[in-house]
Amino acid sequence: KTRIEVVTEGVFARMLLDDPELSGIAAVLFDEFHERSLDADVGLALALDVQQGLRPDLRIVVMSATLDVERVAALLGGAPVIESEGRSYKVEIAYRPRRADEPLDQAMASAIRQALREDDGSVLCFLPGQGDIHRVHDRLKQSSGLPQNTDIHLLYGALEPKDQFAAIAPPNEGRRKIVLATSIAETSLTIEGVTTVIDSGLARVSRYDPAAGVSRLETVRASLASVTQRAGRAGRTAPGRAIRLWHGGQTASLAEFERPEILESDLSGL
Repeated sequence: KTRIEVVTEGVFARMLLDDPELSGIAAVLFDEFHERSLDADVGLALALDVQQGLRPDLRIVVMSATLDVERVAALLGGAPVIESEGRSYKVEIAYRPRRADEPLDQAMASAIRQALREDDGSVLCFLPGQGDIHRVHDRLKQSSGLPQNTDIHLLYGALEPKDQFAAIAPPNEGRRKIVLATSIAETSLTIEGVTTVIDSGLARVSRYDPAAGVSRLETVRASLASVTQRAGRAGRTAPGRAIRLWHGGQTASLAEFERPEILESDLSGL
């Protein structure tokens, strides 16, 4: 008779405000916590407050494939750590550095054409934003180097749901897919047939400027946790390959985890 409710972190915060005792709820699971969204951090803080003040029986579980385990376990009062290897296939990491003067869309399109020649299966490409996705899409459409059995799909948050579903659906028999995606495809999604990931190594994040009183989108280097998640998309259903558009030595200089949104955002709404 257990019921599982799947909600966004923002909805969970509203549930807490409406019913601080979380009546009828035995456990709260925070998935993909490495993303450190503002709502996730606030939701966990409120859940801990409820546990300590009203519901000592409430169980809290924090989950992610790339988690800052020691710090999170300490925050939860020395919570036990359960590690599951899961089922994944071997992913080969390859580097194809982009020249300093080479536009991102040109480097990505070139890497896609090469991957289609060398690898079987579909290709998932990570780009920082919607504009970058459309530029790569246009460049691919203008070129004649794509196999006839290849379809191109876009995947980002502002797309119509039917277009998002088309991007993650299995390819038709005898067809291959190129999926041009933002970090929305980093976690939780398994795109059937993908055996190659091409990673720009970039992400678009919102940064609050307190002097101007506005938030701005900035393109930054993705964290090590993020690029690890992206590479893992190539090994979900079969062995695969992750191609990174930077020099291998630069990986060691990446930040280990994403910078929490609570340190970058306008907190007046919170």
